[in-house]
Amino acid sequence: MKAVFMYGAGDVRVENVPDPSIQQPTDAIVRITRSCVCGSDLHPYHSMPGSQHGRAMGHELIGVVEETGRDVTTVKRGDFVIAPFAYQDNTCVFCREGVQTSCLHGGFYGGPETGGLQAELARIPQADGSLVVVPGAANDFSEEMLASLLTLSDVYLTGYHGAHMGGVEAGKTVTVIGDGAVGLSAVLASRQLGAERIILMGRHTSRTDLGVEFGATDVVAERSHEGIAKVMDLTSGEGSHVVIEAVGHMPAYEQAYGVVRPGGIISRVGVPQYEEAPIGFGSLFGKNARLAGGPAPVRAYMERGIEQVLGGEIIPGKVFDRSLSLSDAPAAYAAMDHREALKVMLTV
Repeated sequence: MKAVFMYGAGDVRVENVPDPSIQQPTDAIVRITRSCVCGSDLHPYHSMPGSQHGRAMGHELIGVVEETGRDVTTVKRGDFVIAPFAYQDNTCVFCREGVQTSCLHGGFYGGPETGGLQAELARIPQADGSLVVVPGAANDFSEEMLASLLTLSDVYLTGYHGAHMGGVEAGKTVTVIGDGAVGLSAVLASRQLGAERIILMGRHTSRTDLGVEFGATDVVAERSHEGIAKVMDLTSGEGSHVVIEAVGHMPAYEQAYGVVRPGGIISRVGVPQYEEAPIGFGSLFGKNARLAGGPAPVRAYMERGIEQVLGGEIIPGKVFDRSLSLSDAPAAYAAMDHREALKVMLTV
């Protein structure tokens, strides 16, 4: 089968590798119909040291079950499924508490045992807990609908997680930092949760226009101190009840604690590219502000997300502005890196 590997910064290759096989009785093999490039994939694309051994890439898919292990009971051959970006049994203590990304028997894709999901086929561990069936067959759905279903594997529900962990609700003012696909998804989710005002901090008009369509009431293109001042001006000097940081770099975090109001919450869903973050008097402590967020347990939100997409309540697939074949994955990475595309879908 074809699969995508990264050998170093900027070095993405599509290679032919052996098809995956059932290794554990709880496994399933899924034939992928759609995958995509994630904004988090660009972090190693910028900084990964060169290596003779490629890293399997990709953690988002929709596809059709081809084979199941003998202990799998909730999915069967022919089912159209979505795989969350992390696998989990969905039964351990942390899964039951809604933190499936900390599953005692789970993990993440991209290692030598699981491989990546930018591929033609994927081995899915803990299939009963990791695959969610979509009613119908893959060919029943339009491309628009397939795109929206694919966002439930990660990007939309990561944005939703940011809003949920921030406690977004009616009457709240929300600032979303970052106009990437996760930030725009957080705007859409905040609108779904009833936020009164949603300020999107981003400077790329084609993206912030979609943010306005998704529900942003204000757009702030300025960054750093100028951006903080603009948000504070828009909120009459009070700041935002909820700040969703969807970038993962220190300047974005600094903006976040600059605009959060006293007693507010900063919810981080951008994968942090730093190990230490200020929490002292000048950042969180002095404002009695709280810090939330983390890797999104999208499995916890999946069924409701499917209902919303199939019912036409949300169309999060609009974050995909380009579609390429799996064989063109290197071009997909380059397009997103050069900001020529917001998020690229890979057709398989």
